[in-house]
Amino acid sequence: MIRTRFKKVLLVAPDVYPDRLLADCSIVKHISAVGNVFPSLFELNPDMIIFDYDHVGTDIEKVLRRIRINKFYSKLKVCCYKDRPNSKTDGLLKALGVDYLIYSEDLIDTQKSKTALTNIGSIFDSSILKWVAGVSH
Repeated sequence: MIRTRFKKVLLVAPDVYPDRLLADCSIVKHISAVGNVFPSLFELNPDMIIFDYDHVGTDIEKVLRRIRINKFYSKLKVCCYKDRPNSKTDGLLKALGVDYLIYSEDLIDTQKSKTALTNIGSIFDSSILKWVAGVSH
């Protein structure tokens, strides 16, 4: 879900979070205590920080203000994961400096119906792959 240009990511969430949230990231540090945010930020120096809005709760405003005031974190992108959109809280989060908002409905994989042409194309692709694997041995 997160772009591949963000290699180092700090995730502030409970122990259970959606796997698709960090599918393309190579270095992820997961913390569950909000009090460990700033020591972890200093240690890892991530490209992006992701907050689980329901987990962080009322402390998110204080943490976001502290991040945006400090010049050390000026290039840090802030992302917030929420269960559902809410215009009032989303507006507040944007005003506090959140760059990206991700909702749980965005992480649901939509299955497209395959047409006959894509099925035939996948058959040819698999046969070519088997042929290449046989030639390489």
